[in-house]
Amino acid sequence: MNLSPEKKIAGVLVPLFALRGENDLGIGDLGALREFIDWTAEIGFTLVQLLPINETGADNSPYNAISSMAIEPTTLCFAPGSPEDLTRNDFEASLSEINLTALRRSGVKYRQVKELKQRILEKAFANFSACADEKRQSEFERFCEEESSWLRDYALFRVLIEQNKGSAAWDQWPPQHQTIESARNWMRDLPKEKQHTIARRLDFFCYVQWIAHQQWRSVKAYAEQRGMALMGDIPFGVSYYSADVFCRRDEFVLDWFGGAPPEPHFKDDAFTQKWGQNWGIPLYRWSAMRANNLQWWRERVRAIRSIFHLFRVDHVQGFYRIYAFPWRPERNNEFLPLDPHQMLQRTGGRAPHFVPHNDDTPENREANKGEGEENLRVVLQEAGAARVVGEDLGVVPDYVRPNLRSIGIAGFKIPHWEIRDGMIIPGNTYDHLSVATYATHDHEPIRALWEQARERPESDTGKQAQATLEKIAIFAGADSEIDQLDYEKGFYRAIMEALFGCNSWIAIV
Repeated sequence: MNLSPEKKIAGVLVPLFALRGENDLGIGDLGALREFIDWTAEIGFTLVQLLPINETGADNSPYNAISSMAIEPTTLCFAPGSPEDLTRNDFEASLSEINLTALRRSGVKYRQVKELKQRILEKAFANFSACADEKRQSEFERFCEEESSWLRDYALFRVLIEQNKGSAAWDQWPPQHQTIESARNWMRDLPKEKQHTIARRLDFFCYVQWIAHQQWRSVKAYAEQRGMALMGDIPFGVSYYSADVFCRRDEFVLDWFGGAPPEPHFKDDAFTQKWGQNWGIPLYRWSAMRANNLQWWRERVRAIRSIFHLFRVDHVQGFYRIYAFPWRPERNNEFLPLDPHQMLQRTGGRAPHFVPHNDDTPENREANKGEGEENLRVVLQEAGAARVVGEDLGVVPDYVRPNLRSIGIAGFKIPHWEIRDGMIIPGNTYDHLSVATYATHDHEPIRALWEQARERPESDTGKQAQATLEKIAIFAGADSEIDQLDYEKGFYRAIMEALFGCNSWIAIV
Protein backbone atom coordinates (compact mmCIF):
# COMPACT_ATOMS: atom_id res chain seq x y z
CA MET A 1 0.00 0.00 0.00
CA ASN A 2 1.39 3.38 -1.03
CA LEU A 3 1.33 5.75 1.94
CA SER A 4 3.49 8.47 0.47
CA PRO A 5 3.24 11.84 2.24
CA GLU A 6 2.51 13.30 -1.18
CA LYS A 7 -1.11 12.24 -0.66
CA LYS A 8 -3.02 13.47 2.40
CA ILE A 9 -4.76 10.93 4.61
CA ALA A 10 -7.89 11.25 6.74
CA GLY A 11 -8.20 8.79 9.60
CA VAL A 12 -10.17 7.76 12.66
CA LEU A 13 -8.74 6.68 16.02
CA VAL A 14 -10.76 4.01 17.79
CA PRO A 15 -10.01 1.61 20.66
CA LEU A 16 -10.86 -1.85 19.36
CA PHE A 17 -12.52 -2.83 22.64
CA ALA A 18 -15.05 -0.01 22.10
CA LEU A 19 -16.30 -1.31 18.73
CA ARG A 20 -19.26 -3.13 20.19
CA GLY A 21 -21.69 -5.06 18.01
CA GLU A 22 -24.95 -6.93 18.49
CA ASN A 23 -23.21 -10.29 18.25
CA ASP A 24 -19.99 -9.58 20.13
CA LEU A 25 -18.81 -11.54 23.14
CA GLY A 26 -18.63 -8.60 25.51
CA ILE A 27 -15.85 -6.66 23.80
CA GLY A 28 -15.00 -5.18 20.41
CA ASP A 29 -13.18 -7.65 18.18
CA LEU A 30 -11.88 -8.20 14.67
CA GLY A 31 -15.36 -8.88 13.34
CA ALA A 32 -16.41 -5.42 14.46
CA LEU A 33 -13.20 -3.97 13.03
CA ARG A 34 -14.09 -5.32 9.59
CA GLU A 35 -17.47 -3.61 9.84
CA PHE A 36 -15.79 -0.39 10.97
CA ILE A 37 -13.38 -0.56 8.04
CA ASP A 38 -16.37 -0.85 5.70
CA TRP A 39 -18.13 2.13 7.28
CA THR A 40 -15.10 4.42 7.35
CA ALA A 41 -14.24 3.53 3.75
CA GLU A 42 -17.77 4.32 2.62
CA ILE A 43 -17.72 7.82 4.14
CA GLY A 44 -14.32 8.72 2.71
CA PHE A 45 -11.69 7.91 5.32
CA THR A 46 -8.56 5.98 4.38
CA LEU A 47 -7.02 5.10 7.76
CA VAL A 48 -8.03 3.48 11.04
CA GLN A 49 -5.73 4.02 14.02
CA LEU A 50 -5.80 1.50 16.87
CA LEU A 51 -4.25 1.24 20.32
CA PRO A 52 -1.61 -1.45 21.01
CA ILE A 53 -2.90 -4.99 20.50
CA ASN A 54 -0.35 -6.86 22.63
CA GLU A 55 -1.55 -9.25 25.32
CA THR A 56 -2.52 -7.44 28.49
CA GLY A 57 -2.11 -8.40 32.12
CA ALA A 58 -4.25 -7.96 35.20
CA ASP A 59 -4.75 -4.21 34.67
CA ASN A 60 -5.94 -4.75 31.05
CA SER A 61 -3.85 -1.78 29.89
CA PRO A 62 -2.55 -2.04 26.32
CA TYR A 63 0.38 0.13 27.42
CA ASN A 64 1.40 -2.35 30.13
CA ALA A 65 1.39 -5.56 28.12
CA ILE A 66 2.81 -8.86 29.35
CA SER A 67 4.44 -9.41 25.96
CA SER A 68 5.71 -7.08 23.27
CA MET A 69 5.09 -9.79 20.67
CA ALA A 70 2.01 -11.80 21.70
CA ILE A 71 -1.41 -10.59 20.55
CA GLU A 72 -4.26 -10.07 23.03
CA PRO A 73 -6.66 -13.04 22.57
CA THR A 74 -9.78 -10.99 23.39
CA THR A 75 -9.31 -9.12 20.10
CA LEU A 76 -10.15 -12.31 18.19
CA CYS A 77 -13.49 -12.98 16.54
CA PHE A 78 -15.14 -16.33 17.26
CA ALA A 79 -17.95 -18.17 15.51
CA PRO A 80 -18.49 -21.73 14.35
CA GLY A 81 -15.62 -22.37 11.94
CA SER A 82 -13.66 -19.34 13.15
CA PRO A 83 -11.09 -20.53 13.94
CA GLU A 84 -11.34 -23.50 11.63
CA ASP A 85 -11.14 -25.93 14.56
CA LEU A 86 -14.14 -24.48 16.42
CA THR A 87 -17.34 -26.51 15.98
CA ARG A 88 -20.84 -25.12 16.37
CA ASN A 89 -21.52 -27.43 19.30
CA ASP A 90 -18.38 -26.32 21.13
CA PHE A 91 -19.07 -22.66 20.43
CA GLU A 92 -22.64 -22.87 21.66
CA ALA A 93 -21.62 -24.93 24.68
CA SER A 94 -19.14 -22.21 25.67
CA LEU A 95 -21.81 -19.52 25.41
CA SER A 96 -24.34 -21.54 27.40
CA GLU A 97 -22.23 -21.11 30.53
CA ILE A 98 -22.69 -17.32 30.68
CA ASN A 99 -25.38 -14.64 30.58
CA LEU A 100 -24.45 -13.45 27.11
CA THR A 101 -27.20 -10.82 26.93
CA ALA A 102 -25.91 -9.11 30.07
CA LEU A 103 -22.32 -9.35 28.85
CA ARG A 104 -23.23 -7.69 25.56
CA ARG A 105 -25.22 -4.87 27.15
CA SER A 106 -22.64 -3.90 29.77
CA GLY A 107 -19.30 -2.19 29.61
CA VAL A 108 -16.36 -4.50 29.08
CA LYS A 109 -16.11 -7.02 31.92
CA TYR A 110 -12.55 -8.05 31.25
CA ARG A 111 -12.30 -11.01 33.60
CA GLN A 112 -15.47 -12.61 32.25
CA VAL A 113 -14.56 -11.88 28.63
CA LYS A 114 -11.05 -13.29 29.02
CA GLU A 115 -12.37 -16.44 30.67
CA LEU A 116 -15.02 -16.92 27.98
CA LYS A 117 -12.65 -16.46 25.06
CA GLN A 118 -10.06 -18.74 26.64
CA ARG A 119 -12.70 -21.47 27.03
CA ILE A 120 -13.54 -21.14 23.35
CA LEU A 121 -9.87 -21.32 22.40
CA GLU A 122 -9.36 -24.36 24.64
CA LYS A 123 -12.14 -26.19 22.78
CA ALA A 124 -10.74 -25.20 19.39
CA PHE A 125 -7.27 -26.35 20.43
CA ALA A 126 -8.61 -29.69 21.65
CA ASN A 127 -10.23 -30.25 18.26
CA PHE A 128 -7.06 -29.19 16.48
CA SER A 129 -4.96 -31.58 18.55
CA ALA A 130 -7.33 -34.47 17.90
CA CYS A 131 -8.46 -33.87 14.34
CA ALA A 132 -6.16 -31.54 12.39
CA ASP A 133 -4.89 -33.04 9.16
CA GLU A 134 -1.22 -33.17 8.25
CA LYS A 135 -1.38 -29.94 6.23
CA ARG A 136 -2.86 -27.95 9.09
CA GLN A 137 -0.44 -29.46 11.59
CA SER A 138 2.48 -28.51 9.37
CA GLU A 139 1.16 -24.93 9.05
CA PHE A 140 1.12 -24.66 12.84
CA GLU A 141 4.61 -26.10 13.10
CA ARG A 142 5.85 -23.67 10.45
CA PHE A 143 4.41 -20.73 12.40
CA CYS A 144 6.12 -21.94 15.58
CA GLU A 145 9.42 -22.21 13.73
CA GLU A 146 9.09 -18.78 12.13
CA GLU A 147 8.33 -17.19 15.51
CA SER A 148 10.78 -19.33 17.48
CA SER A 149 12.84 -16.35 18.67
CA TRP A 150 10.09 -15.44 21.15
CA LEU A 151 7.13 -17.82 20.97
CA ARG A 152 8.26 -20.78 23.08
CA ASP A 153 9.71 -18.59 25.82
CA TYR A 154 6.50 -16.56 25.88
CA ALA A 155 4.47 -19.77 26.10
CA LEU A 156 6.57 -20.93 29.04
CA PHE A 157 5.99 -17.58 30.74
CA ARG A 158 2.22 -18.04 30.28
CA VAL A 159 2.42 -21.56 31.70
CA LEU A 160 4.31 -20.23 34.71
CA ILE A 161 1.57 -17.64 35.27
CA GLU A 162 -0.90 -20.51 35.39
CA GLN A 163 1.34 -22.40 37.79
CA ASN A 164 1.39 -19.33 40.05
CA LYS A 165 -2.36 -18.75 40.36
CA GLY A 166 -2.61 -16.26 37.53
CA SER A 167 0.09 -13.90 38.81
CA ALA A 168 2.68 -12.52 36.38
CA ALA A 169 4.83 -11.18 39.26
CA TRP A 170 7.80 -13.40 38.47
CA ASP A 171 9.90 -11.95 41.30
CA GLN A 172 7.38 -13.43 43.75
CA TRP A 173 7.31 -16.90 42.19
CA PRO A 174 9.12 -19.83 43.83
CA PRO A 175 12.87 -19.93 43.07
CA GLN A 176 12.56 -22.70 40.48
CA HIS A 177 10.31 -20.42 38.39
CA GLN A 178 12.02 -17.05 38.80
CA THR A 179 14.35 -17.17 35.79
CA ILE A 180 13.93 -18.61 32.33
CA GLU A 181 16.90 -20.93 32.93
CA SER A 182 15.61 -22.28 36.26
CA ALA A 183 12.13 -22.69 34.77
CA ARG A 184 13.49 -24.79 31.91
CA ASN A 185 15.37 -26.94 34.40
CA TRP A 186 12.23 -27.27 36.52
CA MET A 187 10.25 -28.44 33.51
CA ARG A 188 12.98 -30.89 32.46
CA ASP A 189 13.04 -32.46 35.94
CA LEU A 190 9.28 -33.01 36.16
CA PRO A 191 7.87 -36.55 35.99
CA LYS A 192 7.11 -37.61 32.41
CA GLU A 193 3.35 -37.34 32.84
CA LYS A 194 3.65 -33.82 34.21
CA GLN A 195 6.05 -32.90 31.41
CA HIS A 196 3.45 -34.04 28.90
CA THR A 197 0.80 -31.86 30.56
CA ILE A 198 3.08 -28.82 30.52
CA ALA A 199 4.06 -29.47 26.90
CA ARG A 200 0.40 -29.49 25.94
CA ARG A 201 -0.11 -26.13 27.68
CA LEU A 202 2.89 -24.74 25.82
CA ASP A 203 1.33 -25.88 22.56
CA PHE A 204 -1.97 -24.29 23.54
CA PHE A 205 -0.45 -20.85 24.04
CA CYS A 206 1.45 -21.18 20.76
CA TYR A 207 -1.80 -22.20 19.05
CA VAL A 208 -3.58 -19.11 20.39
CA GLN A 209 -0.90 -16.89 18.88
CA TRP A 210 -1.08 -18.77 15.58
CA ILE A 211 -4.81 -18.10 15.36
CA ALA A 212 -4.30 -14.49 16.45
CA HIS A 213 -1.71 -13.80 13.77
CA GLN A 214 -3.88 -15.46 11.13
CA GLN A 215 -6.91 -13.34 12.00
CA TRP A 216 -5.01 -10.06 12.23
CA ARG A 217 -3.15 -10.60 8.97
CA SER A 218 -6.44 -11.45 7.30
CA VAL A 219 -7.93 -8.16 8.52
CA LYS A 220 -4.91 -6.29 7.18
CA ALA A 221 -5.50 -7.84 3.76
CA TYR A 222 -9.20 -6.98 3.98
CA ALA A 223 -8.38 -3.36 4.79
CA GLU A 224 -6.14 -3.20 1.74
CA GLN A 225 -8.98 -4.48 -0.43
CA ARG A 226 -11.12 -1.60 0.84
CA GLY A 227 -8.34 0.92 0.22
CA MET A 228 -7.87 1.42 3.96
CA ALA A 229 -4.65 1.54 5.97
CA LEU A 230 -4.36 0.22 9.52
CA MET A 231 -2.20 2.18 11.95
CA GLY A 232 -0.81 0.33 14.96
CA ASP A 233 0.97 1.42 18.10
CA ILE A 234 4.25 0.37 19.73
CA PRO A 235 4.48 1.45 23.38
CA PHE A 236 7.98 2.67 24.16
CA GLY A 237 8.21 0.51 27.28
CA VAL A 238 7.07 -2.90 28.43
CA SER A 239 5.70 -4.12 31.73
CA TYR A 240 8.14 -5.08 34.46
CA TYR A 241 6.10 -8.28 34.68
CA SER A 242 6.34 -9.19 31.01
CA ALA A 243 7.69 -12.20 29.16
CA ASP A 244 10.26 -9.86 27.62
CA VAL A 245 11.78 -8.84 30.95
CA PHE A 246 11.49 -12.35 32.34
CA CYS A 247 13.29 -13.93 29.38
CA ARG A 248 15.80 -11.17 28.50
CA ARG A 249 16.62 -9.72 31.89
CA ASP A 250 20.14 -8.66 30.93
CA GLU A 251 18.69 -6.16 28.42
CA PHE A 252 16.72 -4.24 31.05
CA VAL A 253 17.61 -2.06 34.04
CA LEU A 254 15.42 -3.34 36.84
CA ASP A 255 16.02 -0.79 39.59
CA TRP A 256 15.09 2.36 37.63
CA PHE A 257 11.66 3.01 36.16
CA GLY A 258 10.70 5.15 33.20
CA GLY A 259 8.23 8.00 33.13
CA ALA A 260 8.01 11.73 32.47
CA PRO A 261 9.20 14.82 34.37
CA PRO A 262 6.95 17.04 36.52
CA GLU A 263 4.20 18.81 34.58
CA PRO A 264 2.47 21.65 36.47
CA HIS A 265 -0.59 21.75 34.18
CA PHE A 266 -1.79 18.38 35.56
CA LYS A 267 -4.01 20.17 38.07
CA ASP A 268 -5.80 17.03 39.24
CA ASP A 269 -2.65 14.96 39.81
CA ALA A 270 -0.52 16.13 42.74
CA PHE A 271 2.15 13.49 42.18
CA THR A 272 2.66 14.42 38.52
CA GLN A 273 2.84 18.09 39.45
CA LYS A 274 5.48 17.42 42.09
CA TRP A 275 7.52 14.46 40.86
CA GLY A 276 6.31 13.58 37.36
CA GLN A 277 4.70 10.49 35.83
CA ASN A 278 6.10 7.19 37.08
CA TRP A 279 5.00 4.51 34.62
CA GLY A 280 6.98 1.72 36.25
CA ILE A 281 8.50 0.47 32.99
CA PRO A 282 12.03 -0.90 33.38
CA LEU A 283 14.66 1.07 31.51
CA TYR A 284 16.46 -0.43 28.55
CA ARG A 285 20.07 -1.46 28.91
CA TRP A 286 20.92 -0.07 25.50
CA SER A 287 24.53 -1.28 25.60
CA ALA A 288 23.35 -4.88 25.99
CA MET A 289 20.71 -4.42 23.29
CA ARG A 290 23.28 -3.03 20.87
CA ALA A 291 25.62 -5.92 21.65
CA ASN A 292 22.77 -8.10 20.40
CA ASN A 293 22.29 -5.92 17.29
CA LEU A 294 19.07 -4.51 18.80
CA GLN A 295 17.46 -7.83 17.93
CA TRP A 296 14.59 -7.36 20.37
CA TRP A 297 13.61 -4.06 18.77
CA ARG A 298 14.00 -5.50 15.30
CA GLU A 299 11.62 -8.34 16.15
CA ARG A 300 9.05 -5.93 17.60
CA VAL A 301 9.05 -3.82 14.46
CA ARG A 302 8.87 -6.81 12.13
CA ALA A 303 5.91 -8.11 14.13
CA ILE A 304 3.92 -4.89 13.95
CA ARG A 305 4.63 -4.30 10.27
CA SER A 306 3.19 -7.75 9.49
CA ILE A 307 -0.19 -6.53 10.77
CA PHE A 308 -0.21 -2.76 10.21
CA HIS A 309 0.58 -0.49 7.29
CA LEU A 310 2.02 2.21 9.53
CA PHE A 311 2.55 2.53 13.24
CA ARG A 312 2.93 5.07 15.99
CA VAL A 313 5.86 4.86 18.41
CA ASP A 314 4.54 5.92 21.79
CA HIS A 315 6.76 8.37 23.73
CA VAL A 316 9.29 8.44 20.91
CA GLN A 317 11.45 10.90 22.84
CA GLY A 318 12.31 7.98 25.13
CA PHE A 319 14.71 6.88 22.40
CA TYR A 320 16.67 10.08 23.09
CA ARG A 321 16.36 10.23 26.86
CA ILE A 322 13.79 9.21 29.44
CA TYR A 323 12.95 10.43 32.91
CA ALA A 324 13.77 7.74 35.46
CA PHE A 325 12.56 7.08 38.99
CA PRO A 326 14.41 5.05 41.63
CA TRP A 327 11.14 3.66 43.02
CA ARG A 328 8.22 1.64 41.67
CA PRO A 329 4.82 3.34 41.10
CA GLU A 330 3.37 1.35 43.99
CA ARG A 331 5.41 3.61 46.27
CA ASN A 332 4.30 6.93 44.75
CA ASN A 333 2.01 7.76 47.67
CA GLU A 334 4.91 7.19 50.04
CA PHE A 335 6.97 9.82 48.23
CA LEU A 336 4.20 12.35 47.56
CA PRO A 337 4.49 14.25 50.89
CA LEU A 338 8.30 14.20 51.01
CA ASP A 339 10.54 17.15 50.22
CA PRO A 340 13.65 16.59 48.05
CA HIS A 341 15.91 16.06 51.06
CA GLN A 342 13.56 13.49 52.58
CA MET A 343 13.24 11.79 49.21
CA LEU A 344 17.02 11.40 48.93
CA GLN A 345 17.18 9.97 52.43
CA ARG A 346 14.52 7.42 51.49
CA THR A 347 16.26 6.41 48.23
CA GLY A 348 19.84 6.35 49.46
CA GLY A 349 20.76 9.47 47.50
CA ARG A 350 19.16 8.50 44.19
CA ALA A 351 16.93 11.17 42.63
CA PRO A 352 14.67 11.11 39.56
CA HIS A 353 16.60 12.30 36.52
CA PHE A 354 16.93 11.92 32.77
CA VAL A 355 18.74 8.87 31.40
CA PRO A 356 21.23 8.56 29.76
CA HIS A 357 21.91 12.30 30.18
CA ASN A 358 20.19 15.45 31.32
CA ASP A 359 19.95 18.06 28.57
CA ASP A 360 21.96 20.50 30.68
CA THR A 361 25.02 20.85 28.45
CA PRO A 362 25.55 21.04 24.67
CA GLU A 363 27.59 17.85 24.88
CA ASN A 364 24.79 15.95 26.64
CA ARG A 365 22.19 17.21 24.21
CA GLU A 366 24.28 16.14 21.25
CA ALA A 367 24.90 12.73 22.82
CA ASN A 368 21.18 12.21 23.48
CA LYS A 369 20.28 13.27 19.95
CA GLY A 370 22.91 11.01 18.40
CA GLU A 371 21.89 7.97 20.42
CA GLY A 372 18.19 8.51 19.74
CA GLU A 373 18.75 8.84 16.01
CA GLU A 374 20.92 5.73 15.94
CA ASN A 375 18.24 3.66 17.67
CA LEU A 376 15.41 5.04 15.55
CA ARG A 377 17.25 4.33 12.32
CA VAL A 378 17.09 0.65 13.27
CA VAL A 379 13.32 1.00 13.69
CA LEU A 380 13.08 2.60 10.25
CA GLN A 381 15.29 -0.06 8.71
CA GLU A 382 13.07 -2.86 10.00
CA ALA A 383 9.84 -0.99 9.21
CA GLY A 384 10.53 -1.31 5.50
CA ALA A 385 7.52 -0.04 3.55
CA ALA A 386 5.54 0.58 6.75
CA ARG A 387 5.50 4.27 7.69
CA VAL A 388 6.58 5.35 11.18
CA VAL A 389 4.94 8.07 13.28
CA GLY A 390 6.47 9.33 16.52
CA GLU A 391 4.36 10.51 19.48
CA ASP A 392 6.44 13.57 20.34
CA LEU A 393 4.19 15.22 22.92
CA GLY A 394 4.79 16.41 26.46
CA VAL A 395 8.04 18.03 27.59
CA VAL A 396 10.04 17.64 24.38
CA PRO A 397 13.66 18.80 23.90
CA ASP A 398 13.97 21.25 21.03
CA TYR A 399 16.26 18.91 19.08
CA VAL A 400 13.79 16.00 18.94
CA ARG A 401 11.25 17.21 16.40
CA PRO A 402 13.81 18.49 13.85
CA ASN A 403 15.72 15.23 14.21
CA LEU A 404 12.58 13.15 13.66
CA ARG A 405 11.77 15.11 10.52
CA SER A 406 15.32 14.73 9.23
CA ILE A 407 15.08 10.93 9.32
CA GLY A 408 11.53 10.80 7.93
CA ILE A 409 9.42 10.21 11.06
CA ALA A 410 6.21 12.21 11.30
CA GLY A 411 5.42 13.89 14.61
CA PHE A 412 2.14 15.07 16.11
CA LYS A 413 0.36 18.40 15.99
CA ILE A 414 -2.26 19.06 18.68
CA PRO A 415 -3.67 22.42 17.48
CA HIS A 416 -4.40 23.88 20.92
CA TRP A 417 -0.87 23.00 22.04
CA GLU A 418 0.82 24.47 18.97
CA ILE A 419 1.53 27.97 20.29
CA ARG A 420 4.25 30.45 19.35
CA ASP A 421 4.69 33.81 21.06
CA GLY A 422 1.37 33.31 22.83
CA MET A 423 -0.52 32.77 19.56
CA ILE A 424 -2.16 29.64 18.12
CA ILE A 425 -0.12 28.51 15.12
CA PRO A 426 -2.21 28.38 11.91
CA GLY A 427 -2.72 24.91 10.46
CA ASN A 428 -1.56 25.96 7.01
CA THR A 429 1.96 26.43 8.41
CA TYR A 430 2.26 22.95 9.95
CA ASP A 431 5.13 20.75 8.86
CA HIS A 432 3.71 18.50 6.18
CA LEU A 433 5.37 15.44 7.70
CA SER A 434 3.07 15.45 10.71
CA VAL A 435 -0.14 14.00 12.13
CA ALA A 436 -2.77 16.51 13.24
CA THR A 437 -5.41 15.58 15.78
CA TYR A 438 -7.34 17.25 18.57
CA ALA A 439 -7.01 14.31 20.96
CA THR A 440 -4.91 11.19 21.41
CA HIS A 441 -5.94 8.24 23.57
CA ASP A 442 -4.70 10.23 26.59
CA HIS A 443 -7.14 13.09 26.09
CA GLU A 444 -10.81 13.77 26.57
CA PRO A 445 -12.87 13.75 23.36
CA ILE A 446 -13.99 17.17 22.14
CA ARG A 447 -17.61 16.41 22.99
CA ALA A 448 -16.63 15.54 26.57
CA LEU A 449 -14.80 18.87 26.90
CA TRP A 450 -17.87 20.67 25.60
CA GLU A 451 -20.10 18.99 28.17
CA GLN A 452 -17.65 19.71 31.00
CA ALA A 453 -17.53 23.38 30.07
CA ARG A 454 -21.33 23.58 29.93
CA GLU A 455 -22.25 21.46 32.93
CA ARG A 456 -19.52 22.50 35.41
CA PRO A 457 -18.41 25.96 34.28
CA GLU A 458 -17.18 27.06 37.73
CA SER A 459 -15.12 23.95 38.44
CA ASP A 460 -11.40 23.72 37.62
CA THR A 461 -12.23 20.96 35.13
CA GLY A 462 -14.89 23.08 33.46
CA LYS A 463 -12.63 26.13 33.26
CA GLN A 464 -9.80 24.09 31.78
CA ALA A 465 -12.18 22.55 29.24
CA GLN A 466 -13.47 26.01 28.32
CA ALA A 467 -9.94 27.32 27.80
CA THR A 468 -9.08 24.35 25.57
CA LEU A 469 -12.23 24.81 23.48
CA GLU A 470 -11.50 28.50 23.01
CA LYS A 471 -8.02 27.70 21.68
CA ILE A 472 -9.48 25.13 19.30
CA ALA A 473 -12.05 27.68 18.13
CA ILE A 474 -9.28 30.19 17.41
CA PHE A 475 -7.38 27.55 15.41
CA ALA A 476 -10.54 26.86 13.41
CA GLY A 477 -11.23 30.53 12.77
CA ALA A 478 -14.50 30.27 14.67
CA ASP A 479 -15.81 32.76 17.18
CA SER A 480 -13.87 32.18 20.41
CA GLU A 481 -17.03 33.20 22.27
CA ILE A 482 -18.11 29.60 22.05
CA ASP A 483 -20.93 30.10 24.55
CA GLN A 484 -22.90 31.50 21.65
CA LEU A 485 -22.23 28.58 19.30
CA ASP A 486 -24.28 25.48 18.61
CA TYR A 487 -22.01 22.44 18.94
CA GLU A 488 -23.12 20.56 15.83
CA LYS A 489 -23.83 23.42 13.45
CA GLY A 490 -21.34 26.06 14.49
CA PHE A 491 -18.45 24.59 16.42
CA TYR A 492 -17.94 20.98 15.34
CA ARG A 493 -18.19 21.60 11.61
CA ALA A 494 -15.71 24.48 11.79
CA ILE A 495 -13.09 22.57 13.76
CA MET A 496 -13.35 19.51 11.49
CA GLU A 497 -12.87 21.64 8.38
CA ALA A 498 -9.85 23.28 9.99
CA LEU A 499 -8.30 19.97 11.00
CA PHE A 500 -8.70 18.28 7.62
CA GLY A 501 -7.70 21.47 5.84
CA CYS A 502 -4.39 21.91 7.66
CA ASN A 503 -1.04 21.17 6.03
CA SER A 504 -0.38 17.92 7.92
CA TRP A 505 0.06 14.72 5.94
CA ILE A 506 -2.40 12.85 8.19
CA ALA A 507 -5.40 14.22 10.08
CA ILE A 508 -7.15 11.97 12.60
CA VAL A 509 -10.36 12.33 14.58
